[in-house]
Amino acid sequence: MYTIIDDDGNESMVAEPSPDYIYTYADYLSWKFEERLELFRGKIFKMGAPNTKHQVVSGNVFYKIKTYLQEGSSCKVFSAPFDIRLPVQNRKKDTEITTVVQPDICVVCDTSKIDERGICGAPDLVIEILSPGNSKKEVRLKFELYEEAGVKEYWIISPVEENLVVYILNDENKFGGGKMYAGGDVIKSAAIQGLQVNVNDIFKN
Repeated sequence: MYTIIDDDGNESMVAEPSPDYIYTYADYLSWKFEERLELFRGKIFKMGAPNTKHQVVSGNVFYKIKTYLQEGSSCKVFSAPFDIRLPVQNRKKDTEITTVVQPDICVVCDTSKIDERGICGAPDLVIEILSPGNSKKEVRLKFELYEEAGVKEYWIISPVEENLVVYILNDENKFGGGKMYAGGDVIKSAAIQGLQVNVNDIFKN
């Protein structure tokens, strides 16, 4: 059940938000829910709870990036749950934004995008860690959303396969063919200057 609060502050309970309705960030802020949700172009996607391996990988990657950025970079790293609003063009009002995502890890170097509610705009680097519950539709939609928003670099990590694919935004604002990395490889970030991560360090227990 979801608690919906209308503009007058009145609360009502609904079993499920309507799949036919285009929701906005303003709607998202009015909900009280136990589950984590994301909005993809106004449609609701439920987020499953991450498993142990997912959390180990997330912690390893976050630690490597956080440690590097402590050396004087102006970039900031964040981990989920952390809202990122992806406005279309300059439509940044709460009632205009229809995409709100919570990537596992993101790095943003333009601090003007950071506010008390999260980030409004495209991060420089987004990292998603696949879970057994991720659907092909969800993975495809997030790829399209990050590309459309102008995310410079996108990593998709597979804890099961112990590899990852890195996509770099090209001059045509499209993600080029992904490059796969596996054990022993070193990722040299294109978006975060000087950041290097050994794949073996990502999957340490």
